[in-house]
Amino acid sequence: MMYYELNNGVKMPMLGMGVSQIGSDERAVGQDFEFGVSIVLDAIEAGYRAFDTAEFYGNEDMVGEGIRRSGIAREEVFVTTKVHNAAQMTDDGAIAAFEKSLEKLGLDYIDLYLMHWPYPERYTITWKAMEKIYKSGRAKAIGVANFKIHHLQELAKVWEVPPAVNQYEHHPYLTQVKIREYCQGNRILVTAYSPLGRGKLNLFDEPIIKKIAAKYDKTAAQVILRWNMDLGVSAIPKTISKGRMMENINIFDFKLEADEIATIGSLNSDERVIRDPDEISSY
Repeated sequence: MMYYELNNGVKMPMLGMGVSQIGSDERAVGQDFEFGVSIVLDAIEAGYRAFDTAEFYGNEDMVGEGIRRSGIAREEVFVTTKVHNAAQMTDDGAIAAFEKSLEKLGLDYIDLYLMHWPYPERYTITWKAMEKIYKSGRAKAIGVANFKIHHLQELAKVWEVPPAVNQYEHHPYLTQVKIREYCQGNRILVTAYSPLGRGKLNLFDEPIIKKIAAKYDKTAAQVILRWNMDLGVSAIPKTISKGRMMENINIFDFKLEADEIATIGSLNSDERVIRDPDEISSY
């Protein structure tokens, strides 16, 4: 596994495992807690050392239990979770949500704590609470998710600690170049969620991607994830298939050429699978 160094010196794996809608998540139809734990164990066996969960996913307990059962040392695993909008009403609410997440995970600290969405008129209050958590040492880094440039600019008016990460939807059909360049220019690591389009966008059938994949004897998914890495973007693909886990992580033995990176980026059509952050009012 390769790592990025965040703006506070913390090292974060370039590739992680997203766990939305896995296990005890209320949307995980036909699954249960033990199923979710088995997914975490499979991922660790496949080589993953980063897991991305959230209060909203309802499966923080599953992630923590999977890590414990694996026997892997805590310091070898990078755990990200997020404060949900319902906790962003007050400073106390955000801190209470963090305590609840720590309890569910069964951990003494969280590696990265994110604000899940830029809830209108609340996110600056939430950020100040997150700074308190960071200064306590119980979150090794803090960041945001689904923030656009104007959200970051507003947050910059109050922050003492700048975000280490901005996690948002990023794939060849939604490249969001201006946001990425803004973040990278301000030493904020971009993390791509839904990097493969959640199987809804037919990215794997895109002729350009298939042609590049054939050149490197890789799959379309591997090329897309490598494209993220070559842009300096970390990624958290989600899968419940151990075979896909192993496929997705097998991307560190090749790099794309500059023209290939640009060609994949030219596929952008501003197509989303998740809502636009400017439309957020409740979630």
